[in-house]
Amino acid sequence: MTSLILIKNTTIYDGTGKGGYVSDILIDGDKIAEIRPGINAPSAKVIDGSGLSAAPGFIDIHAHSEFSLMAEPAAPSKIMQGVTTEVSGNCGLSAGPLMGFAREARVKDLAELGIEQNWEGMGEYLALLESKRPAINFATLCGHGNTRSSVMGYADREPTEDEFLRMEKLLAETMEAGAFGMSTGLIYPPGVYSETEELVRLAKVAARYGGIYASHMRSEGVRLIEAIEEVLTIGREAGLPVQISHLKTSGTKNWNKITAVIETIEKARSEGIDVTADRYPYTASSTDLDAILPAWSYEGGAVEELKRLNDPATRARLRGEVLDEHPDPEYWGRVMIASVVTEKNRALEGKTMADAAKLRSLEPVDALFEILIEEEVRAQAIYFTMSEDNLKTLLRQDWTMVGSDSTARGMAGVTRQGKPHPRGFGSFPRVIGKYVREGVLTMPQAVRKTSSLAADRLGLKGRGYIEVGYFADVILFSPDLVGDKSIFEVPYLFPVGISYVLVNGEIAVEKGVQTETRNGRVLRRS
Repeated sequence: MTSLILIKNTTIYDGTGKGGYVSDILIDGDKIAEIRPGINAPSAKVIDGSGLSAAPGFIDIHAHSEFSLMAEPAAPSKIMQGVTTEVSGNCGLSAGPLMGFAREARVKDLAELGIEQNWEGMGEYLALLESKRPAINFATLCGHGNTRSSVMGYADREPTEDEFLRMEKLLAETMEAGAFGMSTGLIYPPGVYSETEELVRLAKVAARYGGIYASHMRSEGVRLIEAIEEVLTIGREAGLPVQISHLKTSGTKNWNKITAVIETIEKARSEGIDVTADRYPYTASSTDLDAILPAWSYEGGAVEELKRLNDPATRARLRGEVLDEHPDPEYWGRVMIASVVTEKNRALEGKTMADAAKLRSLEPVDALFEILIEEEVRAQAIYFTMSEDNLKTLLRQDWTMVGSDSTARGMAGVTRQGKPHPRGFGSFPRVIGKYVREGVLTMPQAVRKTSSLAADRLGLKGRGYIEVGYFADVILFSPDLVGDKSIFEVPYLFPVGISYVLVNGEIAVEKGVQTETRNGRVLRRS
């Protein structure tokens, strides 16, 4: 028997960017059946939406849950902030293809999460994820890093023609399995070793399938404008839409580039290049602690990187290059250790590199090397490098949408590790709460940036709007109360003000409490 849910007297922000209006919403099965005042459905479960606002379920355009969802399919950190759909496979890393060196590089991560299943292709992975019954809808890109490392490992060289053909085949197979495009992580191995020509050639494969190109660019600081130009070149030459991942001006000396950033993107859009961007609503980033090291140190993977760190002569070279790149002693006080894998260093989580150096009676750069060796380069860090004014400016642009750049986590178990960035718990409530109440965005703008803009970008049919015939991914929230509570010191805190979350017509959050419902779906590019 089809279930009916009737939401009464709620203020609807439908995702179009238009103003809110008061109405009822009737949900029949997994779809929105009717939207009008005064709906009468005696057999329906009634939700009183008085004083609440309704919006399409949030779509996290930039996420990293391909592995954590296998371990924690309930995804509480996402569902409790109103995320009903997320897009993983960003920054060059996806769940597939996963073979050869690409698999070797992930062995410890998978073991740490208790993932015992083996897969190679994206099709196998998506079928496995479906069997886990995730609480949220899941879409993915194909990571260029996976494709390259499956074929040629972490080699710092151009591919041979045979390797190119193998990469193109893997990417085509991944697109055929349902990926929505290709992503790159051009500060990470092996993406850091690729030339623009390689990326254009592979992006053309994604273009044939109607995919997008999303990029964690080569620079978000000193060479920011040049990095944006490379993304635009790839979009122009490969003939596909491009998405700039977590767009920012990183480092105080680069904050003044914000005007040039916007002018460069606006000019490209006026010339017909389909370019958009995503951003999380915080002024700190988060990535690997060894991202501080120069790119050449990663070649060959973690084993070779550790050999370099342990070799006195190479370490001296590394020390000089790191200090040349970060000459300001205050830099180390803006790098916070977010997670480690050894119990020995657990007390360092939440401390800055400056604090860690004092505890060890070392210079910060030398403490960095020690920690990376002890953690086998598997430590994570948070970098406080951005401008709040620039963040607000970027959020205001019509072409920016919201992405958390985070992993779905549980409040206990194997996915509760370290002190992760609060963006994983509060990005979306922060946008529709703090930044709406502060006047940075109107509520219609904020809802559009957190839902329909991402749906349109990926071509997610039937999602991203509150509209008759669309899938019933709907949230109800209090506009006066909604907001994030997670902070850097205590990240594992749910947001407030989100009363109901419906995923494909079933209630996943009721009166602010997650239910046992897991009704998400794996979404494949059609």
